[in-house]
Amino acid sequence: MPNKPNQTPRAPGTAPPPATGPVPEPASGRQAPMVPAHILPHRTPAELLALSRHGLTEAVRTRPDGLRYATAHLAALRAAAAIVVARARPVPGKRGRPTSVWALLALVAPELSEWAVFFSARASKRAAAEAGIPHVVTAQEADDLVREAHRFLEVVEKSLGLPYQPYLDGLTAQAG
Repeated sequence: MPNKPNQTPRAPGTAPPPATGPVPEPASGRQAPMVPAHILPHRTPAELLALSRHGLTEAVRTRPDGLRYATAHLAALRAAAAIVVARARPVPGKRGRPTSVWALLALVAPELSEWAVFFSARASKRAAAEAGIPHVVTAQEADDLVREAHRFLEVVEKSLGLPYQPYLDGLTAQAG
């Protein structure tokens, strides 16, 4: 599903939907990717998923478009961090350049690379919205990102072997 070169990456699944079943662990002969311990979040995957769910619920109830967009993006970021914490093998390492969670997600869960590209492409818009720059995000963009973050969280939960929790069903209608 290649996009045109100058086109913003679209949400995974807008062509063939990404797999929503359990994401396979690395092949048995392959070890989990090693990641310097200092860049991993200091929370458990369960804590990160709970924060992600809470953030999505908050995003649905938030009126300002920019804040709704930023809150949904942060919820997706926390879901990605849950996968990174669950899959990466922490190793001691020296501090280097900051590493994006989206880059780490692609490293530890290559099957979620499309999602990493999608959300990474929207990080600068989230930063602008958080900075309070007016009209940087439309209502449609904010609503779309809330929906995509919800889909991503569902994929993450299933990939971690957790049951799908339709906590936003019914709340999504309030956002529109």
